[in-house]
Amino acid sequence: MEPRPLLPQSFFARDVVTVARDLIGVVLSVDGVGGRIVETEAYDREDPASHSFAGPTPRNAAMFGPPGHAYVYRSYGIHWCLNAVCGAAETGSAVLIRAIEPQFGLERMRQRRGMEDVRRLCGGPGRLCQALAVSRDHDRLPLDAPPFAWEAAPTSAEIVAGPRIGISRAVDIPWRFGLAGSAFLSRRMVDPGRATR
Repeated sequence: MEPRPLLPQSFFARDVVTVARDLIGVVLSVDGVGGRIVETEAYDREDPASHSFAGPTPRNAAMFGPPGHAYVYRSYGIHWCLNAVCGAAETGSAVLIRAIEPQFGLERMRQRRGMEDVRRLCGGPGRLCQALAVSRDHDRLPLDAPPFAWEAAPTSAEIVAGPRIGISRAVDIPWRFGLAGSAFLSRRMVDPGRATR
């Protein structure tokens, strides 16, 4: 089977919710380690739960840069989290990559995570970044160049949507997207709505 094309930066230069939904099924790898994206969350400048809501800071500067670049931040001072900057330049929009289904470099993921259970390797943004060795060094890097590779998704992915996780504001906005029936989500989708691509 021939590989699917890689996503260009223009893929990310669209509405953040559209990109978050369309990233489900995309195969993400970092230095050859990765798998199929099964869960994302969208955040934009008008969203009280977004890092960009209060404007640019040194921490969120990548969100106000050009689309198609990485925004990597540390959550709770412990875990790195990988985001794809979206929309037009300087709009403060990004998609959080919440979970992938591990497919490539499983042994490296297991070593980095210190566990064997494949379902727990990348089920959550912090776990995902540890498994893929993503850190602050990746912040602002272009997504269409090494070490990143984003392989286009098939058109048949069935997507479910629901409220985002781990936030205290705008909790009811259904901007969390997941691959229907996936065993690799960070958390089960509660009463999800279906949005077939």
